[in-house]
Amino acid sequence: MLPLITANVGDTVTIGKITGKDEVRQHLAELGFVVGTEVTIISAPAGNLIVSVKDSRVGIDKAMASRILYTP
Repeated sequence: MLPLITANVGDTVTIGKITGKDEVRQHLAELGFVVGTEVTIISAPAGNLIVSVKDSRVGIDKAMASRILYTP
């Protein structure tokens, strides 16, 4: 599995695993990042990501994006 920060702009990937402490995983789940969900990379300004997840656009920083893993 690869961290979400390695995906390219325009890619749609499926979340395979979320790592980190319970509160980090809970926060990401509240934003819509759950295993099995498709995420589309909209843009990557300064290494951070703007993604489309569950019909919403969400901005996450590099640290959060590195905790979201997908299978290429």
